[in-house]
Formats: sequence, structure tokens, C-alpha cells
Amino acid sequence: MRFVKRCGSAVPVKSEAIMFDFKGKVAVVTGSSRGIGRATAEMFARFGARVVVSSRTAEACEDTAKTIRDQGGEALVIPCHIGKKEDLQRLVDKTMSAWGRIDSLICNAAINPVYGPMSDLTDDAFDKIMSTNVRSTLQLCNMVLPGMAERGGGTVVILSSIAGIRGNTVIGAYGISKAAEAALARNLAVEWGPHHIRVNALAPGLVKTDFARALWEDPERLERAEKQTPLRRIGVPDDIAGTALFLASDASAYITGQTIVADGGETIS
Repeated sequence: MRFVKRCGSAVPVKSEAIMFDFKGKVAVVTGSSRGIGRATAEMFARFGARVVVSSRTAEACEDTAKTIRDQGGEALVIPCHIGKKEDLQRLVDKTMSAWGRIDSLICNAAINPVYGPMSDLTDDAFDKIMSTNVRSTLQLCNMVLPGMAERGGGTVVILSSIAGIRGNTVIGAYGISKAAEAALARNLAVEWGPHHIRVNALAPGLVKTDFARALWEDPERLERAEKQTPLRRIGVPDDIAGTALFLASDASAYITGQTIVADGGETIS
């Protein structure tokens, strides 16, 4: 243990290894059968966490869980349709029954059923996007955070998007929902900070996943994205998983209520 002087007092500082040590901790990752969610689940497991792998069907999650177990980690599969409140409650209840705690909640699952201008957006589609992406995240947090507070704290990472920061001609409603999730993170951070719970939003840029396939499979859009991104590439799932791990770790112990952008510099170029 190292000590540093802060405000005239010697404060203990955890070593770098301990800062990223998730041994004994439980992480719940929604939408973790593929893409960013899968990469996040696998990365948390590599750093010692027991991971709840969750998606709509158990079958979709088994490959992620198998990979974690084959690498010596612990994984529990709990299917959950995030748009159904009873499924969210079952996700929490089964996690608590099996492992007795939730230390990190990563709200990754989301939908975007439309691709095109908002002038073509139906009321039903808008309601579905907002209820699934925003309301379900609030509901899940309200189910998990009281238990975190009782155990002395925890962390929440809500997957937002740079679509919630700037305008877009084809995924506007999705962007609105992601802006709302970033606002949700700020408000939860204020409410739950006194209970030692940190809540942050993570806003990826274009990442090569099935979810964003319509964007990166468009040659013109992909070329434009690569040219305007300082790193001259789009992201891969591990880029975002690593940032999520940081936000859930003790390395970010003084960060809460923020929207951390991981986009290769796209939004600043």
C-alpha cells in the first residue's frame, strides 16, 4: 500500500493491480451475447469478476459463457428481455439468489428498429425505442442500486452513444434515447453518490458490431467515418469494453455522472 499527501493528510492509494482487481465481485452485463456486451462480459471475467451473461434467450448467451468458463472464469446465464419489467426483476433476483450481490451493472442492451429520417418515424417505433432503451435502464437501476447501497457501494455503466451528442440523419430516435440515457446517468449519480455508487455513461462512436452493421457496411459512410476520425479507423468491441472496465474499476474512483466518449476522436475532428 502506498500513501500520498492530500490536503495535508496521508491517504492510502491502491496499487495499479488492485485498482483493476474484480475478484469476488459480480458484474451484470445486459445484451452480452455479442458485440460490445460480449466483449465487456469477457473482459470483466478476465479481470476476475463473476459475470452474469444476459440476452433475450439463454441459447444466445451460451457461447459467451463458454468462452469465459474455458478461460477459467465464472459465468451465469440469465435470459432477459429488457423491455419486460418482469424479466428485469427476474434477472436481479436470480443473480442475487446465485451470487448474493451485484457490484457492477453494465446497461448495454438496446434496440434501434428504424433506419431513416425521423419524418418517417411512427409513434409506435418511437415509443418502443424510448421504453426499451431508457425506461428499462431506469427500471433495472432502481432494482439494483438499493442493494448496492446496502453493501456499501458499486458502479453502473450505461451505454450511450455519440448519436446522443450530435445529430444524425438516419438514427435520430436512437440518438434521442441515448441522450436521455446520458442524462439518466447524471441524475442517478447525484441521487446515489452519497451511497458510494458511481454512475457514468459511455458513448461509443462507430463500432464494428452487428448492431451497427448498416452503418459500417455502407462503403461511403465507412470511408467518411474513417477519414474524419483522427485514429483513422472505426472502433472494435474491445475498445469499448476496456473503457467500461475502467469506469467500473477503482482507477476511476473519482469519476461519476460523466459521459465518457470513446470514438477515436470522431466528435472532435
